[in-house]
Amino acid sequence: MTATHDLLKILDTLCPMYVLLGDSGHIRQVGPTLQKLRPDQPMQGQRFLELFELNRPRCVEGMSCLLKRAGAKLHLSFRDDPRTALKGVLVPLPGNQGAIVNLSFGISVLDAVRDYALTSADFSATDLTIELLYLVEAKSAAMEASRMLNLRLQGAMIAAEEQAFTDTLTGLKNRRAMDHILGRLLDRASRFSLMHIDLDFFKSVNDTYGHAAGDFVLQHVAHVMVEETRSSDTVARVGGDEFVLIFDGLQDADILDRIARRIIARLEEPIRYNGEICRISASVGTTLFEPGSGADAARLLHEADVALYAAKNAGRAQHFFFDASLDAEDMDQKEAG
Repeated sequence: MTATHDLLKILDTLCPMYVLLGDSGHIRQVGPTLQKLRPDQPMQGQRFLELFELNRPRCVEGMSCLLKRAGAKLHLSFRDDPRTALKGVLVPLPGNQGAIVNLSFGISVLDAVRDYALTSADFSATDLTIELLYLVEAKSAAMEASRMLNLRLQGAMIAAEEQAFTDTLTGLKNRRAMDHILGRLLDRASRFSLMHIDLDFFKSVNDTYGHAAGDFVLQHVAHVMVEETRSSDTVARVGGDEFVLIFDGLQDADILDRIARRIIARLEEPIRYNGEICRISASVGTTLFEPGSGADAARLLHEADVALYAAKNAGRAQHFFFDASLDAEDMDQKEAG
């Protein structure tokens, strides 16, 4: 009895998925890992061929027939679900006392490890499954590290792109972003309008109260413009105190004029900075793009600029739409100058 007990302890360590069979084909003992596959179903006392289905070789009907397959590779699976695939080899015990079947997982080892929550402690230390588990764990760790690195790189790329297209002082789009958006709308032949805004009396703020006050005023202006436009509109700072607004799909003159006049009115309100009052206003010029007109980005910016300076020449804090007569006046003034 002691010898049998010692043998079972050895088997538990060296091949924890063994089955010890009696001469009648009944299961006398199973290894701890094998029992873990059916924790609520004691295997001891069951017939081996009633618990397991022998897939290869076939036509094995009893213990005597099974013993004839000693040394041959067995392919089998549980008869009930989950029908985990196993492979094994049978070794008869001396004196017709039964046999030992040493089992291991088939190609489903990874599924089995997942399904039964197995760990390295459930396998013999020399089992290649241990190496496979380490490789799988290492692969998973490497893939997770790669995923995290890709996320960081993607985040860095997005941040770099945002920085490249953002005015750092105001948080608005910059000239580069405006050029990109304008080019995209022209390629798409979309109807849109472009509004050029230049601040009046901004230089006196810088000269009187310093550049910190000027920066504060620019941030306030940016806040006003964002509030007075839609989230789908483009608000860009393209120069020191110059801004361009692009309204995709909007060409209603009344609506555009109301937007411009609201911006002008709000920017004429006193701006308090460190106990001082900063006063500015804004002049606005707007042009409309019609698909098929042949106008390019340079032409549209020129038209908005012409309308803007017509507003300045009319006394500032004005809004003008571009028309050909304004362009002719502008050319006459340049020639006269």
